[in-house]
Amino acid sequence: MTHEVLGQCPVCGGALEVARLHCPSCQTNIEGRFTLDRFARLGREQMQFLETFLRARGVIKDVEEALGISYPTVRSRLDELLRTLDLVDDRERRRTILADLSDGKISSEQAMAMLAGLRG
Repeated sequence: MTHEVLGQCPVCGGALEVARLHCPSCQTNIEGRFTLDRFARLGREQMQFLETFLRARGVIKDVEEALGISYPTVRSRLDELLRTLDLVDDRERRRTILADLSDGKISSEQAMAMLAGLRG
């Protein structure tokens, strides 16, 4: 029986590593330290959103209809997905942090800490 690979530790939320690989065809086992790809970082809800987005071929209106959510919610989930996959550059992250601060979603202390964590 096989199980779905989790990308995050269910105890502390840290990134998991794979320690052993097995080929069921030839019974080869490989042991070591292997990282999971960026898509393994996605939670179930994010993966479902990504699948819906791809089925809709990126047409946000179709994603809205399929999930029964508003345009701003689709954009928010897409932005979250891009951040999780590390596909957003630092300028975009700065804009997002400042927008969240302006909208009252985060405090000035949180914004300062998040901005300090960006490169350059």
